[in-house]
Amino acid sequence: MNNNQCSFCPYYMNHTSYASLNTNLRSTTQKFASFSGIVERIEDFYPGQYDKNAGCYKLMSLESIDGGPINFVISPETYFVNHELIEIGDSVTGFFNSNAPTILIYPPQYNAIVMAKQVEHENVTVDYFNDELISSNGNLKLNLTKSTPVLLANDQLFNMYPSNRNLIVVYGPTTKSIPAQTNPYKIIVLC
Repeated sequence: MNNNQCSFCPYYMNHTSYASLNTNLRSTTQKFASFSGIVERIEDFYPGQYDKNAGCYKLMSLESIDGGPINFVISPETYFVNHELIEIGDSVTGFFNSNAPTILIYPPQYNAIVMAKQVEHENVTVDYFNDELISSNGNLKLNLTKSTPVLLANDQLFNMYPSNRNLIVVYGPTTKSIPAQTNPYKIIVLC
């Protein structure tokens, strides 16, 4: 067999390109998606029969304004913005990893990474922010001030610049520029 061929691929393949492709596939960043709606039901969720974590997981059912239902599995690792207690009837937004495999059921069911209760004059986004603190979709740029709290999920201070990371951003008004700019109320770094 020629050295430029893979054992499983009968065609010529440049190994340098293959290594680059393989690295790019392995280093995909987490892509967040969200769903907003009204909480219709909260109940215990049992990940397995006779599981020692019984009672630690919840299933939160939301109904969107257009009538589409969705379920979020709430785990002990799910971060609740402002540590809000969410109850039936609350308007919330749930964020999940859109790259994660999901089971094909109706209504759709996702593992919640972040849950945010909708509060007037307050926006929440979860995304990857680059070295210029611009979101992965290019729609939001963060302008930090000395008074902007940058925290870990356990409410301890994060003492580094929060660029090139997945962030939970709590913010208010934005400019009408592209990308929209804002001075965040609070940033939580997802380590």
